[in-house]
Amino acid sequence: QVQLVESGGGTVQAGGSLRLSCAASGRTFSYYGWFRQAPGKEREFVAGIRWSGTNEYYGDSVKGRFTISRDNAKNTVYLEMNALKPEDTAVYYCIASLGYRGSSIDDWEYRGQGTQVTVSS
Repeated sequence: QVQLVESGGGTVQAGGSLRLSCAASGRTFSYYGWFRQAPGKEREFVAGIRWSGTNEYYGDSVKGRFTISRDNAKNTVYLEMNALKPEDTAVYYCIASLGYRGSSIDDWEYRGQGTQVTVSS
């Protein structure tokens, strides 16, 4: 059974940092990523990474502030979020797929339950 379990969410002041983790089990996918959804807003692709190799992808709104990484030995993907802004407040979901799906969030094959990130001003 495939599971993606997110952790690390919480409340932080603007300018602060958080690191999200996504522990994967059941199988290994070629690509992992994160998307987010804020109340009343469209879902937004945040970042993606290839399980092997160095390919990383970022949404325009987080480039230069967020970093996606992985620990193959732990089957875990991370999202390091720095210089957080109130507009980063959202539920963050881990996603996984055999092929890279980019911002086509519905095309990613699996997603986790999400973790809430709240950035206060």
